[in-house]
Amino acid sequence: MVSELGPALFASLRRSDQRARGEQYLRGLLSAEGRKSIRNLAGVVGGVGTEQSLHHFISESTWDWSPMRAALAQYVERMVRPKAWVIQSMPIQKAGERSVGIDRRFVPELGHSVHGQHSFGLWMASEAMSAPVNWSLSLSSSWLQDEDKRRQANIPDWVEEKSPGESAAAAALEVLDWDVETRPVVIPSRDFVSSAMLSRFHAAGVPVIARLRPMDQLRVADTAMPGYGAGPIPVADMLQHIRGLRRPVEWLDAATGTPVVRNSLVAGILVELPQARRSASGPQQWLLMGEWTNPSGPPSDFWLTDLTSTSLDGLTRMAKLTHRTALDSAATGEQAGLRDFAGRSFQGWHRHLTLASAAHTVAIGAGHAAFRNRAAASSGTPSGNRQQPQAG
Repeated sequence: MVSELGPALFASLRRSDQRARGEQYLRGLLSAEGRKSIRNLAGVVGGVGTEQSLHHFISESTWDWSPMRAALAQYVERMVRPKAWVIQSMPIQKAGERSVGIDRRFVPELGHSVHGQHSFGLWMASEAMSAPVNWSLSLSSSWLQDEDKRRQANIPDWVEEKSPGESAAAAALEVLDWDVETRPVVIPSRDFVSSAMLSRFHAAGVPVIARLRPMDQLRVADTAMPGYGAGPIPVADMLQHIRGLRRPVEWLDAATGTPVVRNSLVAGILVELPQARRSASGPQQWLLMGEWTNPSGPPSDFWLTDLTSTSLDGLTRMAKLTHRTALDSAATGEQAGLRDFAGRSFQGWHRHLTLASAAHTVAIGAGHAAFRNRAAASSGTPSGNRQQPQAG
């Protein structure tokens, strides 16, 4: 698959030596055992001088990673046939202080503080497989307001401080210029969703499905529902009032690698954001969807979306794509080197993540094709005549 992806991926590189280095680096990510340091990559793809040339290609060259990511996104769209985009948080624990973006910060999804980098990846996801196509590195004021650190990490002037939510949104909204079909964005992290972030996606014409916390507050927008006119209400309380509207939904759980059909009870209610602005047509309406995995317990998940005309079945299945991205990130992405860049350079980090994303795509595609071929061989049916199965 390197020979299939490579020409499109490296088409934006003007020089043949750059294209050769790009392919070397990609093949090294796929072949090297253990941590994907430049030294390890050079050891499996080249001879004397390869380490220095690969280091220069990643950390000191001037090529722009955006056209390469756009080409990757177009390839992934054809391969994955995504139903949604998923914004996946990726904290990277590191020792030392030299690598760009290192800070100590609390990571909500881990429940504790981490010394390292915090990044967000945009993944194109179907129930069968997923792959990342864009990345945003969260940089604090300690990096952006310190001229020495900024110069040492070669952080461009256009990079400004963003909140985690703004960094996450940037990873998705940049893709709108890449000639791929816009898909709903699923945001699985409860802790950086804000009204401003949701409104930004809505204004850009990007549908969103965002996980909320039980104590987040919304206004009931349906005049026939309990709580209408009562002002902002915690979403956990709001959903408890509509337990009688729950109905079963089937969805495919890919969390363990072997897809399993599961059932949840779900219910939805039309809501407004607490700070919704009034207009001639009234404030924008959203749908709050609750999920119960234990029928006698409280809701286990809370999702807010502007896809108010989409069925609860379809919304649940899109929200559950977060299981696929989490699995693929851990099982394939980390082996492809997504967490392994050890250099100081901001631009080097982005170039490495671009090529590691391509390596992930090659690996996940090859694994999916192998799964398809094994399934076809076991049934005696040519793989080209079978519907694609749900891969693990």
